Formats: sequence, C-alpha cells, structure tokens
Amino acid sequence: MNQLLIGLVGALLATNQPQAVSNLIQQNAGVSVNLPNPNDPAEKELDRLMTEDDAAMAEVDKWIQDNNAFAAKGAGESKAELNKRIMARLDVVRKNYDDFLRRHPDFAHGHLAYASFLNNIGDEEAAKVQNEKARELDPKDPAAWNNLGNYYGENGPITNAFVYFAKAIELDPAESIYYQNLAVMVYLYRVDAKAFYHIDEQQVFDKSLALYRKALQLDPDNFPLVTDYAESYYGIRPLRTNDALVAWTNALQVAHDDVEREGVYIHLARIKMLAGRYTEARAQLEAVTNATYADLKQTVERAITWRENEATNSIVGGDSTNTPGFPAKKFPAPTNALPAVTNAMTVSTNSLLVLTNGMFALTNPPVFSPKIVNTMTNVPPAPPKTSHLVTVLNAF
Repeated sequence: MNQLLIGLVGALLATNQPQAVSNLIQQNAGVSVNLPNPNDPAEKELDRLMTEDDAAMAEVDKWIQDNNAFAAKGAGESKAELNKRIMARLDVVRKNYDDFLRRHPDFAHGHLAYASFLNNIGDEEAAKVQNEKARELDPKDPAAWNNLGNYYGENGPITNAFVYFAKAIELDPAESIYYQNLAVMVYLYRVDAKAFYHIDEQQVFDKSLALYRKALQLDPDNFPLVTDYAESYYGIRPLRTNDALVAWTNALQVAHDDVEREGVYIHLARIKMLAGRYTEARAQLEAVTNATYADLKQTVERAITWRENEATNSIVGGDSTNTPGFPAKKFPAPTNALPAVTNAMTVSTNSLLVLTNGMFALTNPPVFSPKIVNTMTNVPPAPPKTSHLVTVLNAF
C-alpha cells in the first residue's frame, strides 16, 4: 500500500477530514486543494439549495417536453405562457441564492454554485460576476479560473481564456477537464493562439493536440473526450493520416457499445478513403449495420466511389501520373506510405503515439463541435451536481 493511500486512510479517521485530506494531497502531490467541509452549516444549506436547483431545472425540462408533446397534438400552452411559468419557477431558485449569499457573502463555493445556475439559465454576465467573486475570495480554486476561461472563450478577449485555463491547470494539473478546455480554445482560435504563443499554425495544432493527449492520459476512458480529440484531425491541413487513424483506433477501444463502435467505423472509413485506401474503407463500412448510420454510411460509400472513379478516369483518359495535368492536388502521392494491414494499429489509450505524416489535404473539413466544461469543484468528497457540469460552446 503506497504512502498516499495509507495517509488517506488516516485522514479519513481525523476529526477535520477535509483539512486533513487537503494537507495530505498537498504534501504528496504538491497540489493545494480546498475541500468543502460537509459538516459546515453553510455547506449543508448550500447543498440543499443546489438540490432544489437541480429539482427546479428537472421540473422545467419536464414542462417543456410535456408541452411539446401536447403541442404536437394541437394542445398545450402558448410559448408566452410557458415561458412565464418557467421564469417564475426559476426566479424562486434565484432569490434563494441571493438570500443565501446575503447571509454568507464570503462563501466562495456559494458564489460558484450561483454562477453555475445563472449559466444554466443563460444569464452569462451575472454568472461572470459570481465567478469573479469566487475567484477573489479563493484565488487558489481552479474551478473559478476555469469557468471564467469559459466566459472569455465565448465573449472575448480570447487571450484571457488562454490565461485563465492555463491558471486552472497550474492550480490543479491532475484535472483532465482543464487541459481539454484549453485544447479546444487553442484549436478554435488559431489566429489568436499564433499571436499569443508566437508560433505558426502547425505548432498551434501541435499544442492543442498535446493538451488533448494530456487530458486523455488523465481520463483515458472518456469516450466523448477521445472522439473530440480524434475529430480535431479533420481540421488540420495537410491531414495527418497516421495520427488520425491512431486516434480513431483508440476511440474504438474505448467505445462502450455497438452504437459508439459503429460510429467510429464510419470515421475510420472516411480517413482511409482520404488516404486512398478504398478497399479498406469499404471493408470498414461493411461493419456498420445500425440503421442510425444508414444515411451517413451511404454518403461515405458514394464519396469512395466518386474518388475511385476520379482516379481511374484520370489515368484511363491518357493522363500520366507524372505529368503536370494529373490532379495531384486532389490525390497527392503519399510521403510516407501507410501499411495495408487494417488491424495492426493498436495502441494503448494511456500512451498515445505521436506520429507526424502530412499526406492528404482535407478540402472540406466538417464542423467541429467541441465542448467547454464548466466546473463547480474539482475534488471529492463533494463532487458537483451533474446539471452544474457541462455547458456547450456553439460551434461556428
């Protein structure tokens, strides 16, 4: 049994458990954390308030779903009436948070909880005020820095997002979410990243991918994270074919069910198609049988056929592959030929390979839809409520 585990067992027997655990983690890992004290009356009251918050959000969601079902049958409330009822319900929660913070103005965790609620109902400016207050009260809490990085990522200046996410990583280098969020920002805002970090575009991609890999090392079984990382290769020109195949092979290993696995098969087929490996791409598609992917499967099959015909017609029509007239920009010769074996690329999700191969330019990359994750806290034993965790940054 290692020393940290032995120490944790002892800390759990201590009178002041949160402080004992916090001190132990700092001694062994060099990371300072501030654990909520579950015996604090204010913490208990806040926990009840957050439970009521979750219940209100669930109730509102049910109202919306029920009303949509009624509307489909020609009944239901008008949008104005439903919105009025929703706002009245959420206003109760908002007043409860206001009342709590009037009585506990220096309670950083309370400001974080309120900020999360405000984000959920779309009041981002008010949420920013609460996150700023939480950061002011507890500058060593990485969650506040992360959430403000989220705000600046959506509203600018973008360079603030770089700084705030980096600070969250500095404060808690063991939290996967913070690396993922910074990876997304660097990837999306490449022009800003080039100027801020004084690097070129390929180095920007390298930086983003390195951050993704760090996040994956900390959370290797997170399928959405694994697929976000793999999807990022679609936007890189020229396409790093080997790297992309490694990333999607890792996603296949992490997939939880047939639906997720078959979705990965679609992506593997597409990458192999872009690499000119049409037979392998078709074989990959044959494994896709779920009706959910029928349209997408047909789309990729048509794309494979079109590319095969283009290549064949160019040669049959009299063009030499060595003449200037051959469409090299559409089908450039590989600079590092890929192996023909389709199942030889198996890597550990805990040790992702970094292979650099610029083979084919992706002329029409799909819209990348990354997720920016909002956090309440980053350490047990008081994890954030599920509804307080995730906000989605709309893709452009």
